[in-house]
Amino acid sequence: MISICMIVKNEENILEDCLKQLYPIGYEIVIIDTGSIDGTREIASRYTDKVYNYSWNNDFAAARNFAISKASNEYIMMIDGDEIVVSCDKAGLEDTIHKHPDGIGRLLVISNYTRNGESYQTNSRISRLFSKELYHYEGRIHEQLEANETVTTGTVYDAPLHIHHGGYEGDIESRLKKTERNINLLLEELADKGDDPYILYQLGKSFYMREDYLTSCEWFGKALYFDLDPRLDYVQDMVESYGYALLNCEQYETAMGLLGVYDDFAVNADFVYLIGLIYMNNAMFTESIAEFIKATKMSIYKMDGVNSYRAYYNIGVIYECLGQADKAKAYYSKCGGYSLAISRIQEIQKL
Repeated sequence: MISICMIVKNEENILEDCLKQLYPIGYEIVIIDTGSIDGTREIASRYTDKVYNYSWNNDFAAARNFAISKASNEYIMMIDGDEIVVSCDKAGLEDTIHKHPDGIGRLLVISNYTRNGESYQTNSRISRLFSKELYHYEGRIHEQLEANETVTTGTVYDAPLHIHHGGYEGDIESRLKKTERNINLLLEELADKGDDPYILYQLGKSFYMREDYLTSCEWFGKALYFDLDPRLDYVQDMVESYGYALLNCEQYETAMGLLGVYDDFAVNADFVYLIGLIYMNNAMFTESIAEFIKATKMSIYKMDGVNSYRAYYNIGVIYECLGQADKAKAYYSKCGGYSLAISRIQEIQKL
């Protein structure tokens, strides 16, 4: 019923962990190798006899469509080599396909990474399950599913499969290498298609990953000139990323401009938490605390902690700066085992 399709290159360090979790599910596995010179093909061949060579042409959509062409089954699930299945409800997965045969299934992707010594976890839904009779990929990089001609896009639904993604981890040097390739491909795509807001968004994200926040703001700013649908996942992520980029550039007053789109984007704890940070950096502490409290009452979020310990921690920081140590300690105590809060409690107790 389902074929799992993958594109790989020089992934011997991580591919086996990925395939060990995929193989027991029992679906066909199709692996496209785009020029590995390590042990990737050997590892892949232990788990499937459907391993194919593909001459890389700087086009991820073309490679994914080639993988799809080698699949025996109608329904395709795309998995990357740096992703590991955490849980899969196989019966539930097949049931959702029966209920939405012309739809697109979104997998839950959990990403863990470290920045400046602090650990983060984000949860996002990515469209990866679909009928090859109805959809194909377009775009050199950060490729997107598009409906075939004469086909109307079906329902987008959440599929009961969770994966862990490790691609955001790594030091700044490794991220620079990865994003350099991405930026070059995105600029080629931009030259072909003109100012497409999704491409502009991805350029902004690439520079954000490089910690070049000023350039990131420039690309996000260009994309935000378009009339965009705030319900789209990438638009929500772009607005939030733009806000964080502005804060990292210390453009605190400019960041206040996001209040103009508050009603459209305050649908999750991530945006409300961001507004709390923006108020905080503009020394509007009463407003900041109100936003952090609001975030803790919201159940929809992407970044772990924005509706709990991270929000409480920042309230604690505000009260500590205002000289209200008892209130600060009370909010730090709400943060559980959050290391930054524990450190602040220890410092307050020394006074």
